[in-house]
Parts: sequence; structure tokens; C-alpha cells
Amino acid sequence: MSPMSTTTEQGLNAKLTAASRSLSASSLRGKLSELATTPLKPVKDTLKAHFDFVPSQIPTERRLQTLAVTLWSLLIWGSITLWVYLCSYPALWPLLLAYLIWIHYIDKASVHGARPSPWFRRISWWRYFANYYPASLLKEADLPADRNYVFGYHPHGIIGMGAFATFATEATGFSKAFPGIIPHLLTLASNFKMPFYRDVALALGVSSVSKRSCINILKSGPGHSITIVVGGAAESLSAHPGTADLTLRRRLGFIKIAIQHGADLVPVFSFGENDIFQQMPNERGTAIFSIQKKFQSVFGFTLPLFHGRGMLNYSTGLLPYRRRIVVVTGRPIRVTKYEKPDIEEVRRIQNLYIAELTRIWETYKNEFAKARKRELNIID
Repeated sequence: MSPMSTTTEQGLNAKLTAASRSLSASSLRGKLSELATTPLKPVKDTLKAHFDFVPSQIPTERRLQTLAVTLWSLLIWGSITLWVYLCSYPALWPLLLAYLIWIHYIDKASVHGARPSPWFRRISWWRYFANYYPASLLKEADLPADRNYVFGYHPHGIIGMGAFATFATEATGFSKAFPGIIPHLLTLASNFKMPFYRDVALALGVSSVSKRSCINILKSGPGHSITIVVGGAAESLSAHPGTADLTLRRRLGFIKIAIQHGADLVPVFSFGENDIFQQMPNERGTAIFSIQKKFQSVFGFTLPLFHGRGMLNYSTGLLPYRRRIVVVTGRPIRVTKYEKPDIEEVRRIQNLYIAELTRIWETYKNEFAKARKRELNIID
């Protein structure tokens, strides 16, 4: 082949390559332009079909309510995250070590009535929390401040948001409704091992649910009260919307403590507590229920598989739904002090307690539980 032919062929190849590149670039620009102008309506329609998004125009009051509930819901995880972050600074290790020693070996406030701060319990932030549902308190009878009281809170629900709003804050007006009564909401002792979170709880008057804690508080003098969410972890597994299945018949410990210290028993029913979350079907006999009960037997608490809404949508997430909670405090059951009550006396008081709790349900169910699927049921 002659040099001239080779040169001509190379020139043609160069021109074809340049043309191909030009065509490819032109084609790519066209595709990108077409993609940019393609409407996203099908995508939006798909999202709207599966998610009910929060409107862009929402009153500031409602945004603050959602924020208050979100921050409280994330407080445990936020405290753990902050602790891990601080541990990444070696210079802080001596302080963090001292704080751990304080938590585990020195500070006994969780079993001695906590460190309640009236100012902290009254800040407006908690009103945003309560108004989110909204949560309110309905008092049926006055409680003289010359006695001690044991409030039994039902049902447990998934988390017990109504109990927190009513007995750990002044958002629903507890001190105004019961002047002279000092409330102490009780929770698991393990919560007071969590850095930072424990200090918030103690400032709200929240204390350990241990027997020692109950005794110390009731011995502190007239007017001191404890609130026990009676059903505990077992009852949380029964927390489904429209139901009121209570774990109560075998729960005699709080009644015995009340008798031993002459503290009047006050049944409390929280209408709406079970409605603020959706829980996966976990009837007795299912694999999910068996796993949850096994977890409870090992760790002392259980993990309900639940969901609520999100910050930006009403369909799914871990925030509770906006559903009304009405906490009704019933008539006190007068208790005579016996240091060693027999089982017959404990059962007698329990029957009076269940009767009063049932009366509360029957009185208000048509007003506050209109969407109920079944009646009050004491399952265990």
C-alpha cells in the first residue's frame, strides 16, 4: 500500500472519530435535556399514594408540639450519642470517669425521691408536649395532703406518654388539681444508669420503681405519692388501638406496699393511651409473642414492634399519633396500715381497686373511648 493511501485512510478515520464524538456529545446533551424537562408527576403520585405528607403551611404552635415530642422520644438515644462523642476526647476521660463513679456508686437520688425541680416541671416546653395529643387530666375527687398515695396507672401503652405528661410535668395541671401532693412517677432502675438522661428524669421527680424506692418515698412524710404504671412490659405487648387489656390480677406488690404504709390507692385510667401507636399483630401463641416474652424473661423488659408517624409525614415513623389522651384519676380507696398484711386483706383491697377502675371505664367509655373495639378486659 502506498504512503499516500495510508495518509488518506488515517485522515478519514480521524474525521469519523471526531464526528462520532460530536454525535455522542450531542446525543448526551439531548438526553440530559429531555430528562431535565420530563415531569416527575408519576414519582410524586407514587409517594402520595403511600405517604400522607405534612403540609408546608403548618402553624408554629403545632410545629413546636411535634418538636417537643420528637426531642423527648430521642432523648435516650441522644444521651447515648453525646456520651460516645465526649468519650472520643481523651482530655475529658477523668471527668467522664468521675461522672460514672457518681452514677453507679454515690448518687442514690433515684431511690430517695429524685431531685424534683418545680421550675423544670413547669416550663412551657412540657405544655407543647402535652398539647401535641392533646393530653389532659380529669379529677374525680380531692386528695387531702395529710396522707400518702399510690396512684396505679392503666393501661401501660407502648411508652406511657400520658403518665409522663401528667405525673412527671405540670403540663396537665397536677399540682393545681392536687395541692400539697408531691408526685413521683416510677420507672425501671436501669434508666438511671444512662448518662445525662437520668439527670433529666431526676429533675422531673421520676424515681426508681424498686421496692426500696417506694418505701423511702412513702416514708418521706404526708403528701408524697408514687405513680406505678402497673401492667409493665407484659401489658405493653397488649397495647393495640381500641383495646383495654390490663395485666392486673397477679399484680399485688403495689397494693401490699400501700397497705404496709397506710397509703390510699388511687386508680387511674388513661383513655387513649393505647391509641397513639400501631403495633404488629402479636396475639398469644404467635412466634412474635413468644420471642418478645423470651426477651422479657432475659432482660427484664420487652420490645413491642410498633410504629406511629414521622416528623414530615402522617403515615409511618416512630412518633406517636396525635390522638387525645384523657387521664382520669378515680376516687381514693382508703387503706388501713398493716405492716404484715395477709393475702386475704391484699385480695380484698385489690377487689375494691378493680371495682373502682371498672367504674371509671364504664362512666367515661362512651365519651373518651368511642372507637373501642372491645370492652375493658383484665387478662392476667
